[in-house]
Amino acid sequence: MIETILQPFQFPFMQNAFLIALIIAPPTALLSCFLVLKGWALMGDAVSHAVLPGIVLAHMAGLPLLAGAFVAGLGSALLTGYLADNSRIKRDTVMGVVFSAMFALGIVLHTAFPTDVHLDHILFGNMLGVGQGDLLTAAAIAGPVTLYLGLKWRDLMLHAFDPAQARVSGLNTGLLHYGLLAILALTIVATLTSVGLILAIGLLIAPGAIAFLLVRSFGHMLIVATVICLAAMVLGIWLSFHVDSAPAPTVVLILSGTFLLAFLVRMLKVRSA
Repeated sequence: MIETILQPFQFPFMQNAFLIALIIAPPTALLSCFLVLKGWALMGDAVSHAVLPGIVLAHMAGLPLLAGAFVAGLGSALLTGYLADNSRIKRDTVMGVVFSAMFALGIVLHTAFPTDVHLDHILFGNMLGVGQGDLLTAAAIAGPVTLYLGLKWRDLMLHAFDPAQARVSGLNTGLLHYGLLAILALTIVATLTSVGLILAIGLLIAPGAIAFLLVRSFGHMLIVATVICLAAMVLGIWLSFHVDSAPAPTVVLILSGTFLLAFLVRMLKVRSA
């Protein structure tokens, strides 16, 4: 029994997979709480798709792929905000148009200008192929993001609940708004080499949604989301080794199952109250 539990930890590629999970779980979990609170779940989905053309263009120009991903993701988010603020079209509609166009552009560029960058790895990640450079890059992004969210969570919470009150309180609401967008783009870049663009959506939504169902305090929500995300990622990677499945989808399935369980628990509490 003990040998079965410890077996995955004996292989270097699995050790790196567990390490990248420990690195990216805290920032994605914390950020998911704010995305759920602000109703920005679709924004996380959209930005994750919008970085694709930036990756392809950066590769064509000989620039760092992560830099291209960040510029494309943040630029698309800012463009969405501008169009929504200067038209009668609702933000979610603008979001759907802009980010679907960006994703389509990325596919067209990738097809028209073939590169050695594997599209499957960009979309679905490659946790078992994570190297030391990927770990360092993810840590360099995840560390400051986690620190910022941990220190500024009260200001961000007030801005999410009541922007007007936040402004009256002397907070720089513009900086908080665009800072959160920048952090969202950075976090997606940090998850790029591990879980990929599409499966990053699960990490940016599910932990916060699960914690929202289980607790009432936002401070507790941040803690619960982080613990759940860490546990799901470690368990998912460990389980994928034994059932011979891809780690990232296994993690997202565990998070989805946990969400359903949290929903049932919440329903039982409401009915028994």
